[in-house]
Amino acid sequence: MTMSSSISYIGQDQAKAVDEELMGSLGFSIDQLMELAGLSVASSILAEYPPSQYSRVLIVAGPGNNGGDGLVAARHLHHFGYKGVQLFYPKQTDKPLYKGLVTQLRSLNIPMPSIDDIKSQPLRDQFDIVVDSIFGFGFTGAPRPPFDQIIEMMKPSSNPPPIVAVDAPSGWHVENGDESGDGLRPDMLVSLTAPKLGAKHFGGKHHYIGGRFVPPQIAEKYKLTIPAYPGAAQCVRI
Repeated sequence: MTMSSSISYIGQDQAKAVDEELMGSLGFSIDQLMELAGLSVASSILAEYPPSQYSRVLIVAGPGNNGGDGLVAARHLHHFGYKGVQLFYPKQTDKPLYKGLVTQLRSLNIPMPSIDDIKSQPLRDQFDIVVDSIFGFGFTGAPRPPFDQIIEMMKPSSNPPPIVAVDAPSGWHVENGDESGDGLRPDMLVSLTAPKLGAKHFGGKHHYIGGRFVPPQIAEKYKLTIPAYPGAAQCVRI
């Protein structure tokens, strides 16, 4: 049995319940979980796409927690040596957590291009990697502007650079995968806490799990089989 076949896959309701319990009786804050999740995303990227070859990284961040993971990952990637990190974050919020993350990125002089800037050239001509942290497991419905435009640029028909999806490829159904048949085809998926059911339809080269914060009682209660993280690793390839 391979590692990927022995790992637990969870549905949308179960994923929400795990998060609620972590941030409830178990005492975690959203800041802590986001920091650990974003660090694991950056660590996964470092494991497969070294900055010596893939220094130009576009983080595409949505308005929710998935986008926040991307903001954290952007900071860590910069400190890991990716000096060409840029952030596309068109739907910013006034929430202090997110404003703080943006302030941290501005202090690193990370550019924040507009959709018109990005559309001026194919993604492959501008970036070595694109990180999809637009929508997480809680999103439903069709992507709205300007995210629909950049998602089109990230599809295989547009010949993008490697796409790294955070937790779930944007536009996919979290449990059923790419129901349209015309969605993103990421090269890497970084599943957080545990892979979602839709990850069973992932056919890319690199599948990692991150979010090293699940206590034993959560794993037992929700019957989660999660791989052991070696040493100080923040991610594990599955």
